[in-house]
Amino acid sequence: MTISRQKVEGFLYREARYLDDRDWDNWLALYAQHVEFWMPAWDDDDKLTEDPQSEISLMYYASKQGLEDRIFRIRTDRSSATSLPEPRTVHHISNVEILSQTENAAEIRFNWMTQNYRYKATDTHYGTSFYTLEVAGDDMKIAKKRIVLVNDYIHHVIDIYHV
Repeated sequence: MTISRQKVEGFLYREARYLDDRDWDNWLALYAQHVEFWMPAWDDDDKLTEDPQSEISLMYYASKQGLEDRIFRIRTDRSSATSLPEPRTVHHISNVEILSQTENAAEIRFNWMTQNYRYKATDTHYGTSFYTLEVAGDDMKIAKKRIVLVNDYIHHVIDIYHV
């Protein structure tokens, strides 16, 4: 089955809205159980790290269970990385491309920018994301998410709702 760019964009916009609205249950529902959620770091040679198991990452969750745990910690304030108060965010998505697709999957690339407001200050994060979407009929799930944070000089903890 071929999926259109319009369907992919709608899916991405929905994910962004769930993050902005802190609609964690619907956000988690977009992810496959076996999802890999990874934000590699830039190394000293200005190259992205390539292996989350042996090199530093800005974020890494090997499965949906890790994302569920992160959401639990956000909801219950059981994390030193939790920002209190949580920042208000607005996600922007552009340049959506379907790089390839098969009957059951699609490789997606897009640019994003997230603005967030907290303590009377506004911060901006931006980059490019690469998704593998599993497709079953009209249903799509994120099976792999790799986030490249371009402006990686950050002065506070970065979390899932920033990207």
